[in-house]
Amino acid sequence: MSAAGIIFSNIHDSNISELTRMRTLASVPFGCRYRLIDFTLSNMVNSGITNVNVITHYNYHSLMDHLGTGKDWDLARARGGIKLFPPYVAAFATNMSASYDTRLEALKGINDAISHMTDDYVVLLDCDVICNIDLNDIINDHIESGADITMAVKHATLTTEQARINTLISSNERGEITDVMSYPTNFSGEADISLNILVMSRTYLQTMVYDAIAHGFVSMNRDIISKNIGHANFRVYRYDGYFAVISSMTDYFDHSMELISRPEVRRELFREKQRPIYTKVRNSPPTKYINGSTVKNSFIADGCVIEGTVENSILFRGVKIGKKTTVKNSILFQDTFTGENVTLNYVLTDKDVVVRDRTVLSSAKTMPIYVPKGRML
Repeated sequence: MSAAGIIFSNIHDSNISELTRMRTLASVPFGCRYRLIDFTLSNMVNSGITNVNVITHYNYHSLMDHLGTGKDWDLARARGGIKLFPPYVAAFATNMSASYDTRLEALKGINDAISHMTDDYVVLLDCDVICNIDLNDIINDHIESGADITMAVKHATLTTEQARINTLISSNERGEITDVMSYPTNFSGEADISLNILVMSRTYLQTMVYDAIAHGFVSMNRDIISKNIGHANFRVYRYDGYFAVISSMTDYFDHSMELISRPEVRRELFREKQRPIYTKVRNSPPTKYINGSTVKNSFIADGCVIEGTVENSILFRGVKIGKKTTVKNSILFQDTFTGENVTLNYVLTDKDVVVRDRTVLSSAKTMPIYVPKGRML
């Protein structure tokens, strides 16, 4: 039994449009040194999936730079390995002047590549869910149940706002899917949330794509799953571990800060012995802490220079904190530079931001200030 992986790198870019204006969601930085796609790729590699296909859409330059040949994930291979499908206009899109914007249209666009796959099963994943999951458990459950499609879900209690940005799956006591609600506007309470992880056989995927091409289907949930409930065997796999869905800028900020405030989250995500999270290795010098600097309860990447105070914050590579500067409850992306006597509280800076001397930026946890890439304040 062998399995291939297909990753959709752009499907949820609109969730955090501020951070995806110049990059894909897959390449959004997370957790001091990682990108969101690192969790998806690591889940595959740790599960023995070494034939990985990444479908891009636009703004994919940073993703290509991050993935390289795939050697940091042990995916630089003569057979299999990682393959990147660049942006294109989907031949079967309903609007012929536009690129795809659904999973099904993306799959139709790489139909030729799918037809040449030889693996027995295929795992489809997005990049908006952060978790450390053994995909073999889902694949084995899929095989044992004889399902046509198995979808990973997590039970949660949702507010109306949370339900509005998730796909909710209903199932019976046998685990068979009975209903799919995509982004409901008036639901609140307990429900199973889709983790955007689907498993199916290669032959079923090929048949599904051919059928979608023939009938002009564009939506996986609406045109494939919902229309065939009761006719096909669609089942759920219940996941009990930690997961985080990046559905908004607030979600991104809160889940990033969870790494600092909740040790159990760090233990669940970064299982170095069992299922480590791999990322691109960069040869940066150690971080330099100048006399008089103070760092409390923070994640600091390599290559930083700290002269001021950092508390409850996440600093990516190459960040410079000036003298008498205080950074609290903030996330500073790569190569952010702060001058002297600066105060930052609940701020998220993108790459290459310069904050000049005596600047004060302060907000609240529910609405952190975002400073775009390359901006000088």
